[in-house]
Amino acid sequence: MAEPNIESILNEKRLFAPSPEFAQQSRFKSSEDYEALYQQAAADPAAFWAELAEKELHWFKKWDTVLDWQPPFAKWFVGGKTNISYNCLDRHLTTWRRNKAALIWEGESGESRTLTYAQLHREVCQIANVLKNLGVKKGDRVGIYMPMVPEAAIAMLACARIGAPHTVIFGGFSAEALKDRLLDAEAKVVITADGGFRKDKVVPLKPAVDQALANNGVPSVENVLVVQRTKEDVLMEPGRDHWWHERQAEASADCPAEEMDSEDMLFILYTSGTTGKPKGVVHTTGGYNLYTHITFQWTFDIKDTDVYWCTADVGWITGHSYIVYGPLSNGATSLMYEGVPRPSNPGCFWDVVQKYGVNIFYTAPTAIRAFIKMGEELPNARDLSSLRLLGTVGEPINPEAWMWYHRVIGGGRCPIVDTWWQTETGGFMITPLPGAISTKPGSATRPFPGILADVVDLEGNPVADNEGGYLVVKHPWPSMMRTVYGNDERYRRTYWEHIPPKDGQYVYFAGDGARRDEDGYFWVMGRVDDVINVSGHRLGTMEIESALVSHPAVAEAAVVGRKDDLKGEDVFAFVTLEGNCKPSDELKEELKRHVVKEIGAIARPGEIRFADALPKTRSGKIIRRFLRNLASGEEVAGDASTMEDQSVLEKLREGA
Repeated sequence: MAEPNIESILNEKRLFAPSPEFAQQSRFKSSEDYEALYQQAAADPAAFWAELAEKELHWFKKWDTVLDWQPPFAKWFVGGKTNISYNCLDRHLTTWRRNKAALIWEGESGESRTLTYAQLHREVCQIANVLKNLGVKKGDRVGIYMPMVPEAAIAMLACARIGAPHTVIFGGFSAEALKDRLLDAEAKVVITADGGFRKDKVVPLKPAVDQALANNGVPSVENVLVVQRTKEDVLMEPGRDHWWHERQAEASADCPAEEMDSEDMLFILYTSGTTGKPKGVVHTTGGYNLYTHITFQWTFDIKDTDVYWCTADVGWITGHSYIVYGPLSNGATSLMYEGVPRPSNPGCFWDVVQKYGVNIFYTAPTAIRAFIKMGEELPNARDLSSLRLLGTVGEPINPEAWMWYHRVIGGGRCPIVDTWWQTETGGFMITPLPGAISTKPGSATRPFPGILADVVDLEGNPVADNEGGYLVVKHPWPSMMRTVYGNDERYRRTYWEHIPPKDGQYVYFAGDGARRDEDGYFWVMGRVDDVINVSGHRLGTMEIESALVSHPAVAEAAVVGRKDDLKGEDVFAFVTLEGNCKPSDELKEELKRHVVKEIGAIARPGEIRFADALPKTRSGKIIRRFLRNLASGEEVAGDASTMEDQSVLEKLREGA
């Protein structure tokens, strides 16, 4: 395992306090509010979470024990009975929220649909009964392979209602990747659609399901439920395949929520490692419900009048926690959008903000960098004055991208919540509470109350301020993953054995390098594998990337290490340019000088390769292992099923 950067290279000192007007209207109005809450939670985490669970959620039966911690296995609210579908729907029906918009949906091809809490409840109950009629019982797993349509959220909530753990598989995955995940989860039913719309094209989905199930490829699957979205012709196998709209029309809208044990499995979500088969991350009911509920409420400072938009896909944890479960548990209005910026309308995101008066906008740094490349003209041509809070998710954000987001999209008035968390954590771990914490571009700021985070060395000793180390969490939290599905040993080995216990205290190893500055702010430097050792100096790739992106010609950069006989490793940078800039040898030398100016001669890239695009997963993360292969001249190896555009690698090879 690579050691993280021991030197603080970028010295970001800009500080942005929330405006007095924003702070005054927030739940937490000052840093003193945050500190008091954080100290209260740290003093007795179990009592802190128990008080919130009692106040914020509905329970059919209260728990007997708040936390049963047998390292590394945790159980929260043991003996308690609840249901996340009930908490997201039924309890709002006796209040004025009954007729409030729960989901607003905008399709890429222009259709829109709004479901109130009462309407959403009715459809969820109908689909829950459809699943029961297809033989799904409590504990059976259901695969969901869908475009970004309301039926995806309805399917998730219907599964949760009857106690059938769902495994949502991103609609961009190949038939082979789909098959692997359905096999591992032993899914009984698959819910899909004929297809969806993305970047002005139809993306077929049902044919991939047919291919995955061909020749009894997934023996556990008995039925397939198909949403009609694109109206493309698809094969429907008699007896196995069923149209959603036909089965829904026959189903009763009366389906009481199953009383679920707090520790009953809610879902499995697969996350790729750099090697080996995908890990099935297991989340359970009560703790996950509480944590997504309260992190959504506090981090986004949600108000009943807000229109909230998270641009993620429900196929990822961000979609689970912060499109579906967190917002709906709070009775919020959650906007779903089917598409992405595309040739026919590169400004579509800003059209949606303007059309619906979006107040809270939550997206990924990779999207922000794409917005930068498209230019300021697109957002400037729309009315974005409804926005009051911005967020980022998925990876550390370059300070210059943060500044552009703040200035151009937020108009200089909107706080930015830069959230650090993982599929495995279930919800936000380090994030500003926007009325209370001043922000620094590129820093996720402070841990969420109840999260005891630290930066340590390989022996588990805390490192000094502004020294690099490993990001760990020192106490269990309610939404932590419970295990890797079917593989407790892999769970133990991956997350709990890298850093040895100190004084019997186990720590969760996040796999990220970080540093904490003199103000207690956390700076996440990226995966510990993304650290380059140049002549004994450990350089975080994110910091070199930030230096490159701060040059006006650069839209995006990815940095990897390449073996060097003299230095050990050398810096190899892949760079995409702003729209009007042209690649040249002169520009390469200028960028190298710029990195030297920003960081120092030790970080000077040995080679820069210009690229039209970088290889990314469908959730927008750069796949650096492929770049490492290319930089070293090796054959690109490993699972490419998560890559959005396979042609990007070919173009990079040709440009070698």
